[in-house]
Amino acid sequence: MRINRRAVAAAAAIAVVLPLSACGGSEAGSTDASGKVEGKITFQTWNLQANFKDYFNGLIADFEKQHPGTDVKWVDRPAEGYADKISADAAGSTLPDVVNVSPDLVAPLAKAGLALDLDKAASQYKKEYLPGAWDAHRIPGAEGTYAFPWYLNTGPLFYNKRLLKDAGLDPEKPPTTYDEVFDAGLKMARQSKGKVAALANVPTIEDFGRYGVPLMNEEGTAFSFNDPKGVELLTRYKELYDAKALDPQALTATPESSGHKFLTESVAMNPGSALDLANFKKQAPSLYKNIGITDQITSTGKANMYVMGVMVNAQSKQKPAAVAFAHFVTDATRQMEFAKKVAIFPSTAGSLDDPYFTEEDGTDETRVRIAAAKSLKTAVNYTPVLFSEQMKTELRNAVARALQGKQSPEEALDNAVKACDRLLRQS
Repeated sequence: MRINRRAVAAAAAIAVVLPLSACGGSEAGSTDASGKVEGKITFQTWNLQANFKDYFNGLIADFEKQHPGTDVKWVDRPAEGYADKISADAAGSTLPDVVNVSPDLVAPLAKAGLALDLDKAASQYKKEYLPGAWDAHRIPGAEGTYAFPWYLNTGPLFYNKRLLKDAGLDPEKPPTTYDEVFDAGLKMARQSKGKVAALANVPTIEDFGRYGVPLMNEEGTAFSFNDPKGVELLTRYKELYDAKALDPQALTATPESSGHKFLTESVAMNPGSALDLANFKKQAPSLYKNIGITDQITSTGKANMYVMGVMVNAQSKQKPAAVAFAHFVTDATRQMEFAKKVAIFPSTAGSLDDPYFTEEDGTDETRVRIAAAKSLKTAVNYTPVLFSEQMKTELRNAVARALQGKQSPEEALDNAVKACDRLLRQS
């Protein structure tokens, strides 16, 4: 199951049609969710039925038993075209009562008045969730939170202990901040005469966030990752690139190609998952013997999280039941049950202290799960909810121009911000 599912141009596509369906001022559009939990509601998930049919049928049966008089209809939509389906439902006033969303999908729905503000309608539940997860569905420049946090994901950093040791670095004390990575990378490149790179990926918007760069203004009207700290980050990456401490093919790298570089021990550090670790053990036993696992690199002290949410339709005619069910799906009990069925993590406060996320059992899966769970306690979703796929492309192209020396880091980021601001105004 892919956790970080970003639909191409999803926000832009939805924003085009949503204003047609906003019905501000109606009783159905109020934020009052008080009253008896009863009636028929529809719950929509995102590509989950094939693998988790029994889980969700059981969950729905338990809810209906606890709340006699309720009737939950479950529909599941395929990953392909999910954003288009939401936009069509929004335009046709057929949006389900409870909808599985990611932050980028909920943003245009909230702006159109179709996502219920939980800070007003269900504030009593806020304390049950990790602060960073609850905040993931806030919209810059607007008040409110527009979805219950559901499952989270993140990944630790794998590193090659032998390559660090060969460069004169302590393999038991891997880099933890970007500055430490840059210094270690330059040293490894010098020691190996350019044969070993520290990283195989260029910086993304998440890297700028984890470096401490302010990504957007508070009003949500303009991007700001071209500030001096952003320029500083890209300048340091340019140093890595020039010294061959950043893999020469990083400009066109994919997660798969970066993983291969790490597998063949030409790159010292790479983010990953339990599936990667099992693959290393099978395909590269010598690498596996030297694998180190540590937290994501961050200069803010907080890792990045990917988050899925459960939104309540602000136009629902059964708000008490819709809110109650959305909370039921995402409460601590249900999230722990779901986390033990698939490699995801609960967003509920205290759940990550469960022995399932803290106690070693000698398996690869548990090693990675514990490392990831530890970082999620204070993690945040660094990717702005308004940062579209087109904007990601603009940033990637700007980074490439800077690394290749076609533009200075400052000029490249200035141009990227201008392009992203233009796209923001068009959405």
